[in-house]
Parts: sequence; C-alpha cells; structure tokens
Amino acid sequence: MKIDSRELLKYWRKRVFISVWITYSTFYLCRVNISIAIPGIMKEFGYSKTVMGGILTCLFITYAVGQFINGQLGDKFGARRLISFGLLMSGLLNIIFGFNSAITAMMIIWGLNGFFQSMGWAPSVKTVANWFPPERRGKLSGLLGTSYQIGNAYSWILAGFIVGLLGWRWAFWIPAVIVIFSAIHWYIRGRNAPEEVGLPTIEEETQGIENFQARKDHHIGFVHTLKLVLTSPGIWLVGLGLFCLNIVRYGFISWAPTYMFEVQKATISTAAYKAIAIPIAGSLGAIFAGWVSDEVFQSRRAPIASAMLIMLGIFAWLYLKIPVKDWVLSFVVLLLIGFMTYGPHVLMVSAAPMDLGTRKASASAAGFIDCLGYVGAALTGVVSGWLVDKYSWNAAFYLWIASAIIAAILMALLWNYKPVKGRYY
Repeated sequence: MKIDSRELLKYWRKRVFISVWITYSTFYLCRVNISIAIPGIMKEFGYSKTVMGGILTCLFITYAVGQFINGQLGDKFGARRLISFGLLMSGLLNIIFGFNSAITAMMIIWGLNGFFQSMGWAPSVKTVANWFPPERRGKLSGLLGTSYQIGNAYSWILAGFIVGLLGWRWAFWIPAVIVIFSAIHWYIRGRNAPEEVGLPTIEEETQGIENFQARKDHHIGFVHTLKLVLTSPGIWLVGLGLFCLNIVRYGFISWAPTYMFEVQKATISTAAYKAIAIPIAGSLGAIFAGWVSDEVFQSRRAPIASAMLIMLGIFAWLYLKIPVKDWVLSFVVLLLIGFMTYGPHVLMVSAAPMDLGTRKASASAAGFIDCLGYVGAALTGVVSGWLVDKYSWNAAFYLWIASAIIAAILMALLWNYKPVKGRYY
C-alpha cells in the first residue's frame, strides 16, 4: 500500500517540532539557574554584584562568539548532532561548576558553558526553516519562542526550590542530569530536514513533487552563507536591535530576583517564583507577536516588534516607579514587561532570520543576529551590576529603558520588509 506523503510529512512535522521545542527548553535549565544561585554565592563568598556580573558576562561573550560559529556549523551539519553535543557538554560543565568556589574557575567554566549553550538556538531555527514554509513561520516562531520562556520559568522554579531545600550548588547538579537525558532524547527523536527521511523538501512540496529517497540536507557552502549574513543590511539591523533588546531582557532575567530580594525584601525562593512572571507572560507575547505578524501584517515582522519595544520601555520605567510594598501592581507590570520583551524577541531571533537568511542560511543568520544580541547581554551583565554598585538600581533601569527605545527605532527601519514569496534560497 502506498504511503501518503502528506500524512507522513504531517506526522514528521509534528514530531520534529515537539522534539525541538522540548529540547531547546531544557537548555535553560543549565543557563539561567545561576540567576537564582547568585544571592547564595554572594553570601557564602562575599562577592560583589560587579564580580557576579563578570561571571554572567563570561557566558554571554562566549555565547555570542559561539552563536556566530555554530550558526555556520548548523547550516553545514544540522541540528541533530550539534544540539545533542551542546546539551551534553553544558550538563557536564554545570556539574563541575557546582563543585567550585574560586572566582576564576567559575568564570572559565561558565564561559565554556556559554559556548556549548550556543549550539542550541541557531540549529533549532534551521530545523524549523527546513520543515515549514515561510507563510507559517511567524506563528511557529511564536510557538517555538515559548520553549525558552517556559524553559526559563521552570528553570527558575526548579532552581528556587532546590536552593531553598538543598543550597545553591544543587541548583547546578540536578538540572545537569535532566539536560544530559534531554541530549539523548533529541538525538533519537530529531531530524534535520524532510529529505533525510525520504520526504519532499518544502520546494518540492510546493511543486507537487513526491520523493521518497532519503538524502542529506544539501549545504550551499560557507562562502555563500558568510557573504549573505555579513552583507545583508536587514540582518545587521535586526542584530543591532537585538543587541539593545538583550540589554533589557538579560537585565531583568539576571537581576530581577536580586532586585526583589534586596529592594522588595522577598525571600530568594519567593523572588524566583515572582520573577517567572517575565517568561510566562513572555510566552503569550511570543504567540501574539507571531500571529499578528503573519495574519495582520502579512509576514511583516517589524511593525509589531517596534510597537511592543516602545511599550517595553514604558513599562520598565513604570516598574521602577511602583511603591515597594505594592506587590500586586508590581507583579502586573512585571507580566507586561515579559509580554513586551519576548514578543519582539522571538520575531528577531526566529522569524526574521528565516525570512532574511532563507532556509539554506537560516542558522547562519540566526547565529549572527543572536551573536550581536549576546554582546548586548554581555554588556548588561557586568555594566548593570556595576551601575547598581556604583550608583543605584535606578541607573540600571534607565539603561534598560533607553535600550528598549533604541531597539524600537532600529526595527522600525524594516517596517515594510516581508519574505519574498516562493524564495527558499
């Protein structure tokens, strides 16, 4: 009996998307867990916020470099091998980090962790670009974006519970075991592209071609992918916009629990639970932005991204002005900050790279854009800590507010851009 390729493609699309969603969410178990551990580390060793910001910056710098490198490798080798290896190494490095106390060793280990963490996102974007056509990418990017928001949330919940029960070191050890199992799961369940399981590519599907001969996902060459990324004004604009957005995003991700602990006088476990408002609301923001970009703006990503970034700046300013004891309003505004952060973020790191880089260079485009974004994250790690130490929390917030507005302006410059219909390369 002849197998219906459409039904088989539907099965594989569902299987691959669910697998990549689950897998990428687990990366955050071994990345943002340090945010919950920071107060415990500072208390035990007497480290300043500037020093802790330096540890965060080590990860961001190596993650930025790794995104550029692994974006190129993602287009060449695909997600199956690269993601599995990155997860495995990140888990092992988290185990080692939990046994250390010397600041230099912590910086080196966390920096190495950043490089292997960077093996996750760009290949994930590449996988979605290989399996799904452009007209569905906004919605799918929104759904894929919920993976790292929910991953961020359950990482904080797990780490908050572990720190309160067992101490900060266990917040690195337990998540590491989960991540190692996730690496094995992805290698078994994931596939790079339809042609690897004998299904038609999205180009062949559009043309009505049915091909059941398994073959490799063809790489168009590093010269082409590098040239496309480095000479595209659109990719540069999105990358610089993400640079600014990540100053805000990682300002809140890295420092919100400490702000609640010090200024709002919450326990560290309570701060962790309150801080998950950012990624949880961010999941809704990602789905909303992806849907609006496809359905309202016909695959134009910039209008909704720019509007949400302006609102992000406004809500960040409002959060700073809320009375410390008004925890209800504080929580509501924190939800709105998460919503306005992750809506544009998911478009900039997922849909835009697929649109601008095409499916054959989508990992390279995603890697380059995220590379610039994590330079911003590196900046906010140490600079935000220094601003709080030197001046006050207000100074850090003003940095975040200004960055959101600049990101909105940069995205507005791409207001009318949309992917060319039928262009996959």
